[in-house]
Amino acid sequence: MTVIQKKSDNPIAHLSAEDIEIIGKELDAIRDRVIADRGERDAKYIRRVIKTQRTLELSSRAVLLFSLFPPAWVIGTAGLSVAKILDNMEIGHNILHGQWDWMRDPKIHSTTWEWDHVSPAEQWKHSHNQLHHTYTNVVGKDNDLGYGIMRVDEDQPWHPIYLGQPLWNLLNACFFEYGIAAYDLDLGRNLRNGRHKAPEFRARARAVGRKIRRQVLKDYVVHPLLSGPSFLSTLAATFTANLVRNLWSHSVIMCGHFPEGVETFEKSSIEGETRGEWYLRQMLGSANISGSKLMHIMTGNLSFQIEHHLFPDLPSNRYQEIAPQVRALFDRYGLKYTTGPLPKQVASAWWKVIRLSLPTRDSARSAPAEDLSTRTLAPSGA
Repeated sequence: MTVIQKKSDNPIAHLSAEDIEIIGKELDAIRDRVIADRGERDAKYIRRVIKTQRTLELSSRAVLLFSLFPPAWVIGTAGLSVAKILDNMEIGHNILHGQWDWMRDPKIHSTTWEWDHVSPAEQWKHSHNQLHHTYTNVVGKDNDLGYGIMRVDEDQPWHPIYLGQPLWNLLNACFFEYGIAAYDLDLGRNLRNGRHKAPEFRARARAVGRKIRRQVLKDYVVHPLLSGPSFLSTLAATFTANLVRNLWSHSVIMCGHFPEGVETFEKSSIEGETRGEWYLRQMLGSANISGSKLMHIMTGNLSFQIEHHLFPDLPSNRYQEIAPQVRALFDRYGLKYTTGPLPKQVASAWWKVIRLSLPTRDSARSAPAEDLSTRTLAPSGA
């Protein structure tokens, strides 16, 4: 990975400005067709998933009342892990994107939904929907690139502290929901520049504190107490379920923007960015995961990360349907559609984390920077 402006073999140098705008119009047409076709089958889908998740969570917690018995512990923990993954990935993430707002159902709406997560929904929507999806893979603008704690590109200056980033990444994976809460607060930057004392930051921090207290009370006090003699085993089961959910979510999200083949961009490259150029950046800055329909549901359909970044507000159950159309567009314009099975994508993302923890040769970072608008998105030969 390196910022696309500095690659010797530019993957979109063959595209003209007209090509890029045509790509944008074709993608707009795909989006318009799905919006025109949204209806009852989509509403039934999300309601069915929510019902399944709630039934699974309640039944798993009921089984954990008897978690002193090893079979009950295993079954209850597995069920609760899956329920938490569904809540975060296919339900919470996508509802908070506004994918189901068109239903006008106040119970399934981005303005009213709160999820099983320590990060308050409103703060997550700002950092994720407004910032990450606007500045996808723009180094220095998109904090999802390394979550503000890792070196994610050869062109970023190396410091000895980055030697520890494989460890930071592992710890972040284990406690991912807390990492996201800190990320939504932009905690590191606010502490460094002294803004943590500002009233606005303090208000947001108190909101996170309240959400953490509610989650801890529910998971580690109320439900274990309801188990009576099984208190400690239920406590361990809940911790394990949260750990599994965090590791899974982190892996899926890493696969969306970290594997080899995914491009990064310089801040100057998005100045004056057109609709077509924005679409192209989403295409090049995202990667998919191949797999079964069940796996797609468990990833929140973020296994179709390319399609999600192109159309973040479309119902998630439609991504698999439109993926062949999007891939055909990649092929027609000679663009690489980055995808692969989960083990391959996870290994690729982790290898990048490890590789970039080490210093890169100066020669690899000495190429002069060029603006995306004048090199990569301009007409060929211009």
